[in-house]
Amino acid sequence: MARTAVIVGGGIGGLAAAVGLRRIGWDVTVLERAPAFTEVGAGLSLWPNGLRALELLGLREQVMAQGVVEARGGVRSRTGRWLSRSSSAQIERRFGSPLVVVHRVDLIRILLAALPAGVLRAGVAVTEPPEADLVVGADGLNSTIRAGRWPGIIPRYAGHTAWRMITNPVPPLADGAVTWGPGERFGFTAMAAGRVYCFATGTVGAGRTSADGEYAELRRRFGRWPDPIPALLAATSPESVLRHDVYELPPLPSFVTGRTVLLGDAAHAMTPSLGQGACQALEDAVTLAACLDRDGDVPSALAAYDRVRRPRTQAVVRRASRLGTIGQLAWPPAVFARDVAARLTPAAVTLRSMAPILGWRM
Repeated sequence: MARTAVIVGGGIGGLAAAVGLRRIGWDVTVLERAPAFTEVGAGLSLWPNGLRALELLGLREQVMAQGVVEARGGVRSRTGRWLSRSSSAQIERRFGSPLVVVHRVDLIRILLAALPAGVLRAGVAVTEPPEADLVVGADGLNSTIRAGRWPGIIPRYAGHTAWRMITNPVPPLADGAVTWGPGERFGFTAMAAGRVYCFATGTVGAGRTSADGEYAELRRRFGRWPDPIPALLAATSPESVLRHDVYELPPLPSFVTGRTVLLGDAAHAMTPSLGQGACQALEDAVTLAACLDRDGDVPSALAAYDRVRRPRTQAVVRRASRLGTIGQLAWPPAVFARDVAARLTPAAVTLRSMAPILGWRM
């Protein structure tokens, strides 16, 4: 008789875990509190480690077909001067895969298509611990599973707010870029069908909103920034702008208690500075399935998962937090020193420093 798993949360990590567990013969149910399995979001970056995880799920080529390889990218100063540049060809030579940008909706759709309809139950709010051989908490930053089993773990505001949006079709961009200003950032990268995924950050108090809307706030903050930022904002529908205060989790002492395990943002929510949120959730999912496949004893397999995933993901959280702090510097001498340091650091050194993250393998 197949062992049973209940996965609470139908986002990227939860659905990927369901695919992975079904591939090793588990009977899986995914519970999602929203009335439907949909994703309200913008774009996301899939780095080589995330694509490697998708390959282990048998979904890499489907996702690649929906995404766009970012040919070149880098970091610019507030004046538009390049501080550092890299290419997807360099990333692929070193790590075996390029950097691919996809719409969250497309990734969710592919994951859903890999699961039979009977596995998915929407509109279910979990208030009591489910009964199963395994319970997976994949219900995000404000996880109810974590709150019930890991009391006292409170997400902390990272000190800045993020805006995300997808433009209407625009002329092709030569490069993607993140532009650093004092206390603000604006990034953009091409997506399919001529659209562009844009993201921005600003040092804003938690919970503060703009009286005349978030699109107007973006135009005030970034409307005079270097090209092509003004044109990208002009090509953005105001109603498409998503605003989220950025939170991260303090380090948990364990991702496991009994037969309950956490993954994704429920375990290690991080700032988006490294573009690793989805990638780490995908790594979690395939690692969990691999541990359970290797070891028939669930508690022992979960202990192995915790030994592997917790140190790695918490290191990524710390690194993303540091980069977010650097990116949000506002004091002019600190901004000047940051930009000079970025300009003087060879691209090869920057790429080599990413090896512990992007070079991940099972």
